[in-house]
Amino acid sequence: MTRPPQRRALVRLTCAAALLSAVAGVPAPAAAIAPPAIDPGALEAAVVLSARPAPLEPTEQRELCAEPLLRGSPPSEPPIAQQVLDLPAAWQFSRGGGQKVAVIDTGVNRHPRLPALQAGGDYVSDTDGTVDCDGHGTLVAGIIAARPSPDDAFVGVAPDAEILSIRQLSLAYEPKDRRGGNKPPGELRSDGYGSVLTLAAAVVRAVDMGATVINISEVACTAAGSDTADSSLGAAVKYAYDRDVVVVAAAGNVETGGACETQNEGSGWGSVATIPTPAWFTPYVLSVASVDADGTPSALSLRGPWVGAAAIGRNIVSLDSKPGGTGLVDGVQTMQGVQPVDGTSFAAPYVAGLAALVRARFPELGAGQVIERITRTAHAPGRGRDDAIGAGLIDPLAALTAPLPTDPVSVGADRGYAFPAPTPPPPPDPRPRQVAIIGSLTLLTLLGVGAALGFPFRKRRADLNSEFE
Repeated sequence: MTRPPQRRALVRLTCAAALLSAVAGVPAPAAAIAPPAIDPGALEAAVVLSARPAPLEPTEQRELCAEPLLRGSPPSEPPIAQQVLDLPAAWQFSRGGGQKVAVIDTGVNRHPRLPALQAGGDYVSDTDGTVDCDGHGTLVAGIIAARPSPDDAFVGVAPDAEILSIRQLSLAYEPKDRRGGNKPPGELRSDGYGSVLTLAAAVVRAVDMGATVINISEVACTAAGSDTADSSLGAAVKYAYDRDVVVVAAAGNVETGGACETQNEGSGWGSVATIPTPAWFTPYVLSVASVDADGTPSALSLRGPWVGAAAIGRNIVSLDSKPGGTGLVDGVQTMQGVQPVDGTSFAAPYVAGLAALVRARFPELGAGQVIERITRTAHAPGRGRDDAIGAGLIDPLAALTAPLPTDPVSVGADRGYAFPAPTPPPPPDPRPRQVAIIGSLTLLTLLGVGAALGFPFRKRRADLNSEFE
């Protein structure tokens, strides 16, 4: 059964990661937490599910599909996010050819500007993954790899890359036997369908299907100190990293009334109030924050010590996600009317596209080295890094051309290498001093002789002074 259009507005694209923010729970005060540990044993369940993508239980569609729209004419100038990145300059060195970017999301509808779209399976329903009822994954894929068109100025970051679509989440679907109530830890939403376990399985599947980059614009939030129930996902992103696959994930959106509603104020792990997964699995994930067009951190972007870099996540333009759509969209229908497309969900694919450019340009670099190149060439904040935007706004041209060492700067830091002591300077030459001493003694001798010879001709000092009384 589907619900009427009034209810449908609640499942629109609505500010992107707000659509995909996650585990229901009550935010807690900031707590001192440590970076997440990886449990290799938790990978087994994800590996089993990765082999045959399918829902874990019977599901049904209970919402009408989203219908993003274009608020005006197709853009004749590149959207601001493209202008800031100066993509034509970067394309002189790479267009992402030979790279397969997995979009683990709400599915990707087939579109003429995604001709290399590959079906990766569906953990929500019985499709092949190239269906997008929520109108989210298609926009993400378009930002990464949409081909150019003579009809507008929009184009993806890596237009020569392939897209692998794995449908893993949908707010339009629910289990057939659900009749309300909260979902247990590990579920991506208190409504809709999708879990951290199936997300982990999708990551493993993407790796096994040859992806070189994975984009995850999904976030499951939990309060610091509570059970994140994401051990399988942590093991999965490490599985990808160890197999040389770059995983890019949205940092998450701060949203009122949701599990991600409490911003992480302050700095460092000791000030964390909200944990987003998989974004917090640094260094195996490159977590992406959103900035506004002027470069300031977006108020909606969740902060944290795991944030690696940033891209524009405001006023996004991308591909139409409706079945049979051939054009563009830049707005979403909500209860408050038509709103622009915003969120870290759409900042992340700009970085995933850049990862594809870097991989095509430098095929010898490993996943960690690709991440290092992206972050070291970003436009860093004044302190070099902060919890709002990480290393800063990405710079594709610099990432493709800057002369950086191929090894991360941390390589060798744990070897205890002892630097040799500096060579002592040579002792001073004694000859100048000896000449000076001999010369001084000679002069003193001559002065003494002169004084002795002149003594009989001197007056007494008292006699001289008396002449002036």
